[in-house]
Amino acid sequence: MGEQPGRKRDAAATRQALLDAAAKLFAERGFDRTTVRDIAKLAGANQSLLFRYFGSKEALFEAVIARSGREQLAATPPERLFSTSLRSMLEPGRQNRALETYLRSSGSDGVAAAIRQEVGREYAEVLATLTDAPDAELRADLALAWLMGIALVREVTGKEPLAGADPEDICRLVLAGIRTLLERSE
Repeated sequence: MGEQPGRKRDAAATRQALLDAAAKLFAERGFDRTTVRDIAKLAGANQSLLFRYFGSKEALFEAVIARSGREQLAATPPERLFSTSLRSMLEPGRQNRALETYLRSSGSDGVAAAIRQEVGREYAEVLATLTDAPDAELRADLALAWLMGIALVREVTGKEPLAGADPEDICRLVLAGIRTLLERSE
């Protein structure tokens, strides 16, 4: 069984469809509950193409996270990276679900380590450039930990009052703290 009838054979389009389908399903279900079969079906492609383009479900997962993170890094000036990430995470019906995907899947062996390296390292490098403090890398990691913690409490555990808090109130409070954490000495 090949690709769905009526669809041109286009490796780039098929690869993109697989990435899009995987991103949607990983965010909804997490890594463990998402099957290769479901990804291929949603993408309108054969499972064998998923393995041809990505090698494994784990590699596809890494590609999904890397794509989303790199898109945001490329499109966002360093001084706005944290606030943009926070606002995106708090936006109802948001399209970028990389953090949610990460949180729902972080228990998977091997996958979590790859995600931490791929997402965390690049974001931390950018955030560390915002301060001239000697412990810039630690400060950047603390900023990322805060962001992930907010997502965990708000989206995954649903703990109140954070789960129901107004996004503007969250941004006002968190961004004031981040400015202090990532400030430059004058």
